[in-house]
Amino acid sequence: MTILNAEGVVKRYPGKFALNGLTMTLEEGRIAGLFGPNGSGKTTFLRMVAGLAHPTRGKLAICGEPMGWRTRAHVAYLPDSDFLLDWMRVREAGKIYARLYDDFDGRRYEKLLEFMQLEPGQTFKSLSRGMREKLGLALTLSRRARLIVLDEPLGGVDPIAREQILGAIIREFRADSSMLITSHLIREFETVVDEAFYLKDGRIALSGDTETLREQRGKSLDEFYREVFAQ
Repeated sequence: MTILNAEGVVKRYPGKFALNGLTMTLEEGRIAGLFGPNGSGKTTFLRMVAGLAHPTRGKLAICGEPMGWRTRAHVAYLPDSDFLLDWMRVREAGKIYARLYDDFDGRRYEKLLEFMQLEPGQTFKSLSRGMREKLGLALTLSRRARLIVLDEPLGGVDPIAREQILGAIIREFRADSSMLITSHLIREFETVVDEAFYLKDGRIALSGDTETLREQRGKSLDEFYREVFAQ
């Protein structure tokens, strides 16, 4: 089943294009990396997929449905900025998500908190940057959504936290869903993603199955990144 389909997606702001004809498809059971430098339109596209922004033109569909209020239920989105209040405790964040989303799995959330060494009684304000990233990921992965969207999930976290986050992504991924991840840390996701999309000037400059790309051209995902964006 096709989970995500984008055809000629354009997003124009006054004086510039954030996206300029982006086309991509993501099938069920696949983890995809969306790679590109700052300003390439990655976050703009993820916000569209999450239903928080709308394309100027083009087509965007989730699970065969055109983007709209119904498709939001299919998408679990982790933004690249803090979205919880300082006073909120870890356990309360889970309760709020359970009220907001029918597909939230409380037991999975508890297991993820234990796996990532987060205490339910801690407040969001007391958490380090890495712990905040892990909490956001625990909340997002605890939903039984068809499409998991992660915007820079490793941003600003230490190597140990990175290992825990990557471990959670691999461990909790379900074959009946798909995942779309943006990151500047290409090497960290070398063995995680099944597909790679390189976003340049608002459109996909290079894409493909990661194993096929590596076998045909003898390069790593990081080397492809340098090749695409050095031009």
